[in-house]
Amino acid sequence: MISTNDLRTGVVIVLEGELYSVVEFQHVKRGRGGAFVRARLKNIKTGQVHERTMNAGENVPKAHLDRREVQFLYRSGDENVFMDMETYEQIPLHTDQLADATKYLKENMNLHFVFFQDKIVGVEPPFTVELEITKTDPGIRGDTATGGSKPATLETGLVIQVPLFVNEGDVVRVDTRTGHYLERA
Repeated sequence: MISTNDLRTGVVIVLEGELYSVVEFQHVKRGRGGAFVRARLKNIKTGQVHERTMNAGENVPKAHLDRREVQFLYRSGDENVFMDMETYEQIPLHTDQLADATKYLKENMNLHFVFFQDKIVGVEPPFTVELEITKTDPGIRGDTATGGSKPATLETGLVIQVPLFVNEGDVVRVDTRTGHYLERA
């Protein structure tokens, strides 16, 4: 159990049988009445974000998650095959189970599976990935780093905004948490 006073961003709790990750929290103390905690919680399974108000000091069950390193091997239709780095066992997962992680998967990439009670509940790609640009408009002479942005399609099919000086064939670093361009690699 964890007290609502100890909630922090990223903590995973169990509410009504579902796993929720704390996205944002705020402790509120009004002049009259008791204090309370207003939290934005993201359902790990569905990705929906809910707001919830709880009394200060109320106890909620904290989820004990296990992380295991895996390597992405290949994609075959809607099935993605991973290899457990400890047991070398191959684990197939449907694309729906991976949520947003499919946008960043490259062959031989290492990432983590998140387990709760021996069931896979999430996939954590590395914080940054390097992907090649396969399609974008050409840069024009005089374009600068602060001059604006243009859409670019990456090798995984993800479309992001990049600076005007970036061209096709360039490898860029992308933040997997936000989906934004970081820099040219």
